[in-house]
Amino acid sequence: MKRRPRKLPPLNALRAFEAAARHLSFKRAAAELAVTPAAVSHQVRALEAELGVPLFARLHRALALTRAGARFLPGLTDAFDRLNDAAHALRARTHAPRLVLSVVPSFGANWLVPRLGAFRAKHRTIDLEVLSSAELVDFARDPVDVGIRFGPGGWPGVRADLLLGEEYVAVASPKLVRGGRGLRPDELRRHTLLHDESPDAWRAWLEGAGVRGVDPERGVVFSDSSQLVAAAASGQGVALARKSLAAPYLRARTLVRAFQGSLPSEFAYWVVCAESRADEPAIRAFRTWVLCAAREG
Repeated sequence: MKRRPRKLPPLNALRAFEAAARHLSFKRAAAELAVTPAAVSHQVRALEAELGVPLFARLHRALALTRAGARFLPGLTDAFDRLNDAAHALRARTHAPRLVLSVVPSFGANWLVPRLGAFRAKHRTIDLEVLSSAELVDFARDPVDVGIRFGPGGWPGVRADLLLGEEYVAVASPKLVRGGRGLRPDELRRHTLLHDESPDAWRAWLEGAGVRGVDPERGVVFSDSSQLVAAAASGQGVALARKSLAAPYLRARTLVRAFQGSLPSEFAYWVVCAESRADEPAIRAFRTWVLCAAREG
């Protein structure tokens, strides 16, 4: 008998619901998936619309599963566990030993990847597989050896070494900034503000600079920080960008500092792995190398 084509809901929506249902919290699900609570809520609402049934009862400052949500959750969790087990089994049978890295896309493209040649030159027997993902790795379930996370640290069961602190800087194309001489803060009123998914960053920067009369929420929001700095470099506005990601553009002078000063971030970049595997030779070699690379700049 011919199998009918599968008509599955989007995977991201299923993952968002499964995480939110386990935690009964959009905020904790967002931390696990390394996205915003608003993104989790949006994915869950889209899934509810596609299935035609509410999965959560949204109470005051709380979530509860509906009967449909409670019926849906066990099978979905089991399906993700089976997918994970199948991936682990397949890798074990078909791949030569290699180190699997998971890295935030923007940080991977702008900071890690340009330096990986130095690691390969020093450790030629270690093959690498680089996965670009903004989602938080679950080392108990995901086929990943080492990750680079952007967050507060302190994850249970995870060895986390501080790689780089972070701060936000206001940057723009030289053609918007009088050839690199900078802007006056009040001039932001006539420029488009470019944001990443840190909604309060511009607000905090404007308050710290004493700037009034500028709406911190207007402008364009980018979910990928690489797109944010690329938009600024093309002259589309003034971006409040992570300094580590803007650095290559600043060195090339395709971006300049629109203002002096910076806004410290409450998050940082961390090298992470399962606590129980931290001293495996390949993992230890990568951790040692990348921490040294960060110290050297």
